[in-house]
Amino acid sequence: MDDLTSRLKRCAIEEGLDLVGVAAAATVPGAPRFEAWLDAGMHGEMSYMARTAAIRCDPRRLLPGCSSVVAVAVSYHTSWPLSTDDGELGTVWVSRYAWGRDYHRLLKKRLLRLGRWLEAEVPGCSWRACVDTAPVLEREWAAQAGLGWIGKSTCLLSRKLGSELFLGILLTDVALSPDGPVPEHCGRCTACLEACPTAAFPEPGVLDARRCIGYLTVEHRGSIRPELEPAVSDMVAGCDICQEVCPWTRGAPADLHPELQPVPHRFRPRLEDLERLDEEGYREWRRGSPLNRIPFPAFRRNLEVARRNLGDVTPVTRPSSD
Repeated sequence: MDDLTSRLKRCAIEEGLDLVGVAAAATVPGAPRFEAWLDAGMHGEMSYMARTAAIRCDPRRLLPGCSSVVAVAVSYHTSWPLSTDDGELGTVWVSRYAWGRDYHRLLKKRLLRLGRWLEAEVPGCSWRACVDTAPVLEREWAAQAGLGWIGKSTCLLSRKLGSELFLGILLTDVALSPDGPVPEHCGRCTACLEACPTAAFPEPGVLDARRCIGYLTVEHRGSIRPELEPAVSDMVAGCDICQEVCPWTRGAPADLHPELQPVPHRFRPRLEDLERLDEEGYREWRRGSPLNRIPFPAFRRNLEVARRNLGDVTPVTRPSSD
């Protein structure tokens, strides 16, 4: 199957996927760590993770007869300003992953084409394409497939592309030639741990989602704890800080995919403009992005937190075309 695996990888690159690797299907080595994380309640309100824990830990439960796990990645790293750079007065931060097109659709389409290619090569084979919403531990499998290593920030890190990566998985019952994991290259660096505004890392490689700004602004449905509000600052949809300070991400090539470049209205939008949106307007503002995870009431909550943090700022004036 060496030739088939090589051709599959070439096909993946031709489809616009930046990294591709293969792991043999089994119980994922990180399963005990994942289960301990769940037992500690660090998943917060993401109860679906606990409900599907057994499936997440073994892809053979998701695709019967699964033999191989193909992991892919697409870079969304851009040369645009960082969240920690000075922004215009009265603007707020939307995470970089949501600046461009919805990566779920983009990545899923490319994985589906890869799956169809494999089926044409091996008629009758089974396969399943997974992007985010399926019960798969994408980072664990990407590490097992040699795309990179799981860093102290719990993000997958690639020496070639850093950590700002969209990950996808193709499960198949075809026995492909597996790649091996790569060594970790974080060394003594603790930049990500030290930069986290909410101290969401109780130890290297462990993220307490209940303190993570990304979780609080996207997944969390209740009020944000008062003691954490100041640290949320002007972030209304996700957080990028632990990735922005990573040397591997800072040095990664940028702007590889035009379709993931930011649309103007989601890069540093004015708080005042967002506060004027009703629910229909909010849906239009997020259309085509991966922000459907944030319902309107949660988004309004995020805006209220940002307003308390920014105070009575004087909004900037921009051309209406923005």
